[in-house]
Amino acid sequence: MTEIFCLALAYVAGSVPWGLVIARVFCGIDPRRGGSGNTGATNVARLCGFGWGVLTLACDLGKGALPVWLALHWGLSPFWVSLVALAAVLGHVFSCFMHFRGGKAVATSIGIFLPLAFWPLFGACLLCVLVIWRSGFVSLGSLTLVSALVLGLLFCGQWTWLPLSLCIWAIVVWKHRENIARLRAGTEKSWQKKRQD
Repeated sequence: MTEIFCLALAYVAGSVPWGLVIARVFCGIDPRRGGSGNTGATNVARLCGFGWGVLTLACDLGKGALPVWLALHWGLSPFWVSLVALAAVLGHVFSCFMHFRGGKAVATSIGIFLPLAFWPLFGACLLCVLVIWRSGFVSLGSLTLVSALVLGLLFCGQWTWLPLSLCIWAIVVWKHRENIARLRAGTEKSWQKKRQD
């Protein structure tokens, strides 16, 4: 029963669209109707300001980290912990509060790995920030992050969470398929240019 409770909790927690809540309550904006149309931190930052984007990021990190931390605290096996982590991410992508639509899973994916593999995650996040800084493309940084995380887990010998990281990689790449097409076509929007406008 503990496992089922953790799965349900993770999915519901992951489903909470914090970007939508924050943008509506504090800015009077529906992020689904502006910018990229996404409820994630990047679009909230574009539409409402950097601070609200950071708050959205923190909330999305938390809704991934908390269920996984609880699963670890309650002594669930790595298999069940991985399922709990996936449930949180899938809740974010297929939110029960938004007609089973949602975000691109990056922040929540970072959150689930905070209690599981901090140092490989830290290295992947550094690479993500570097790529965004140099290229101006948040999408490219996100794709770099999930790819580097898989390699980081391999390098550190943390095989336990490797299947989970590969699942997360597949989800994030799938959610960024339109971004990938725009990157290939040279039409992806640059964060740096957006900030200068």
